[in-house]
Amino acid sequence: MIATAAMIAVGAVGLSLVLTLYRLLKGPHAPDRVLALDTLAINAIALIVLFGVLFATTMYFEVALLFAMVGFVTTVAFCKFLLRGNVIE
Repeated sequence: MIATAAMIAVGAVGLSLVLTLYRLLKGPHAPDRVLALDTLAINAIALIVLFGVLFATTMYFEVALLFAMVGFVTTVAFCKFLLRGNVIE
């Protein structure tokens, strides 16, 4: 039962990744692209966690935590670059 639900969720998150990738490529402005990149990172984290549930291992959860930290830092760096023009002051 859990495997079936996880496979359906993987399909839904995969579709969400494709739609977010479309928004990343066709976004009219830079802030739209930054939000799409952040959403893409969140969807990728969800996909990693779903694979951890599907394969019943805890290694994927640690990878998801690391990916979440990197995604947060990149989103903050992109936002600082768009607002100020530089990342490091």
